Amino acid sequence: MPKQAPASLAKAVWRGFRGRCPHCGEGRLFHRFLKVAHACEVCGEELFHQRADDFPAYLVIVMVGHAVVPAILALEAAYAPPVALQLAVWLPVTLVASLALLQPTKGAIVGLQWQAGMHGFAAAKQNRESCDLRGAPISGRPVRSKDAVQAVAKAF
Repeated sequence: MPKQAPASLAKAVWRGFRGRCPHCGEGRLFHRFLKVAHACEVCGEELFHQRADDFPAYLVIVMVGHAVVPAILALEAAYAPPVALQLAVWLPVTLVASLALLQPTKGAIVGLQWQAGMHGFAAAKQNRESCDLRGAPISGRPVRSKDAVQAVAKAF
């Protein structure tokens, strides 16, 4: 695959949201439902550095909660349906919406971490920024992981 310009933050997050590699946009980001692939099968970008942890779940809870709770309250105020009907409708809606948004949200967080060079992605980001579009190092030599760690340590 030919070298391409680094993806912008919006592009990397969108690619992650779609479940694609944030670098090339072609390879699959997930090996299983929420298990991030070790590396992209198309471009070889390492993805195991991600540390999304519980953040995607928190975002999904906030998004689904802000959509479902006002709908529940509006329906209750307008029609006052029985509690059993409310539970029969809103529990499945909440469950389906949460499961539908969980993987895309995690992908977006992984894309954000990749583009920002967070966690173990710092060396990859420094390599992306230190190479021209042909993949040749701008400084004359490729950046090693040790150099990237030292650069990040000096920044803090």
